[in-house]
Amino acid sequence: MNQKISGIYAITPNKILDIDLIEQAIITHKISILQYRHKRQTAVQTDKITDASIKINEAKQLQQLCLRHNTLFIINDDINLAQKINADGVHLGKEDDTIQTARQILGADAIIGVSCYNDIKLAEHAQNQGANYVAFGALFPSRTKPNAPSCPLNTITRAKQQLSIPIVGIGGINFDNQQQAFDAGCDAVAMINALSK
Repeated sequence: MNQKISGIYAITPNKILDIDLIEQAIITHKISILQYRHKRQTAVQTDKITDASIKINEAKQLQQLCLRHNTLFIINDDINLAQKINADGVHLGKEDDTIQTARQILGADAIIGVSCYNDIKLAEHAQNQGANYVAFGALFPSRTKPNAPSCPLNTITRAKQQLSIPIVGIGGINFDNQQQAFDAGCDAVAMINALSK
């Protein structure tokens, strides 16, 4: 599975999904990984049941796309949703559950990715705990997370020398600057806004 963590790592935009547009992006850009990221709360979003059913419905549609195009399907943050629909894996941030919890629930074959921001020690710890890949960023100014800590490209280069698992670069990456991220040592680059135009 690790060899598939390369190229463009697409993340769904934080809005009602246009499945056809996402499929077009997968085909056009030969996307190897798709992460479902659902953070939005609608104006009437006081109903947790509605939100849960939206998430399951969207996740299942995206999973079918990924199966059709041989793309890995990762769920952001939500280990239970990943288990429920049997996704390929989960991506964890610093506020989320531990790698051990995810591994226990999702099993030995699940792909577990971890956000490491700009911290190589955090990435080494994640690798030692059994993460399959780590994400560093923001590499460039990001519209999605304008206040995200920045991660200089030379941090990626240093991390590449110290880690044996794939590195995903995130934050403000587009088709104009992606090569800088790959040159610095990223195995894959995450894109949200650049793909949803």
